[in-house]
Amino acid sequence: MSANNALFINDNSPAFADPVTGKLDVFPILAELRRDRLISDENLKVLSAVRSNVSADEKNALQVIADCGWENLQNPGRKLTLDSLIEWLSGKIDMPAKKIDPLNIEVGAITGVMSLAYAKRFNIIALEVTPESVVIGTAEPFYEGWESELAGVLRKQIIRVLVNPEDIKRYLQEFYNVSKSVLGAKNDQSSAEGSKVQNLEQLMELGRQGGLDVNDQHVVNIVDWLLQYAFDQRASDIHLEPGRDDSVVRFRIDGVLHKVYDVPTTVMGAITSRIKILGRMDVAEKRRPQDGRLKTRNEEGREVELRLSTMPTAFGEKMVMRVFDPDVLLKGSTDLGFTSKEQSAWEGMLQSPNGIILVTGPTGSGKTTTLYTSLQQLATPEVNLCTVEDPIELVVPAFNQMQVQPNIDLDFATGVRTLLRQDPDIIMIGEIRDYETAQMAIQAALTGHLVISTLHTNDAPAAITRLLELGVPYYLLRNTIIGVLAQRLVRTLCTSCSSPVAVEIDEWNGLVAPVILEAPSAVKVKVGCRECRDTGFKGRVGIYEVMEMTQGLKDCITTELDITALRKQAIRDGMEPLRISGARKVAAGMTTISEILRVAPPPMG
Repeated sequence: MSANNALFINDNSPAFADPVTGKLDVFPILAELRRDRLISDENLKVLSAVRSNVSADEKNALQVIADCGWENLQNPGRKLTLDSLIEWLSGKIDMPAKKIDPLNIEVGAITGVMSLAYAKRFNIIALEVTPESVVIGTAEPFYEGWESELAGVLRKQIIRVLVNPEDIKRYLQEFYNVSKSVLGAKNDQSSAEGSKVQNLEQLMELGRQGGLDVNDQHVVNIVDWLLQYAFDQRASDIHLEPGRDDSVVRFRIDGVLHKVYDVPTTVMGAITSRIKILGRMDVAEKRRPQDGRLKTRNEEGREVELRLSTMPTAFGEKMVMRVFDPDVLLKGSTDLGFTSKEQSAWEGMLQSPNGIILVTGPTGSGKTTTLYTSLQQLATPEVNLCTVEDPIELVVPAFNQMQVQPNIDLDFATGVRTLLRQDPDIIMIGEIRDYETAQMAIQAALTGHLVISTLHTNDAPAAITRLLELGVPYYLLRNTIIGVLAQRLVRTLCTSCSSPVAVEIDEWNGLVAPVILEAPSAVKVKVGCRECRDTGFKGRVGIYEVMEMTQGLKDCITTELDITALRKQAIRDGMEPLRISGARKVAAGMTTISEILRVAPPPMG
């Protein structure tokens, strides 16, 4: 697109840019929006009345229009947002629009394309660098004063894309600040002996020689950015993984790990040490695993808790930070994803005065969220609710929480024994791992307490066999188990781009066998858009298998228990397998068949 014809869409289209400055002009855009019946004549009059102020406004023309908050007449109920205006203009001028996804950007590479001052001067940002080309994001598609100059310096093809001007402003600051901090930290360390850290002993020696200071402002800036970045991206876990020369930062989002940033290993060591200080961990000890926790605040001012865990590796300490946002952990029961039938059964079990309730599922299946949400509802002023956990996932004032400490022989069994002398009404045991803990849980249930705990099994019936394997007598299980809840987390479809789709009956029946449901019209398929980073998914929801202990199930629990017979009896008594629960989420248009097949185990027996 040359400078001469860049102002025009085609021969019959108006100029969208000022012929002198080359920047987008509000009023030609408004006229075209009116011709496309996206706005009304009244909308035009509003901005026309303040034309002089608009002309003097330093904002991008699309920002000025978006700030009006007008309704999109072609999509009633939705407003003309800045992103929707960018998509509209992209189609008009035949220039691709792109949502800046910081997780897909090599910050070190793009900040090397141009200086921050140059990027700010022309309000542009590099998004992708290859040996042959550079993708440049701009909010002014017709202003080309920088293009030939940059192409000459880089000796690469320039590919322009249309991006949100607010994103440019935000990410220019973030990317260049973090890049500057990483470079500054690396330069600060370069004067120390041994620029390459290849084992734990060398890393410790550098600290003695006065290498990189963990309180250095560059390191502080990197850690602050890293945590805030993780909150913005809805990360559940932050991984800091050291390598020989370069280390990697990765985020787990909606259950999937994404590479975020490469940093020099020496800088990664300082980042890890800084976080260890904040988490009150032993900074000098790098040879054994450690656990810690810290609290911080996100941009909205809400407290967020992080659980820290380190592990020694060949090139330094690997750290994983699990993010516990109270708004996520302490949801309402309706937000957990229960169907009305599942919720009624689960809440019915929780109202039992005594007995054992088990929650099962693998690591990362949402057991903690379910437990904390349910316990929060049970923790009334009239109830003494005590927990014994390893570790305490989230500090909740309404609970009396005890931390397991094996180094002083305070294990789960000892913790439960102590809690029984604390006049509890409800006891939550973080996990039943051995016979001693199971025995104490049984004793607590038999003496009139409600006990809630977790197990690692594939489905709900398998929890019974697991307890039998630990050595619990079958007759005690008959008298104490109230019910078992098995669960998984599945990714939910992005509401901005998911699309209805017809489902083949064979495919549908294969998902929900042995129960056959009529394939509904609400089933949707993933598409992918800028909001969901082209994954088609955004967020997660639980699928559940609720097994209430009926007389028929009790009769199945014997010394020679047949797990297949137990499972069939549970289904006859009303339990729906995980895939059935998932099928209902598919039927409601919340997720996909392939996602359920990926997460939920196949029917057994």
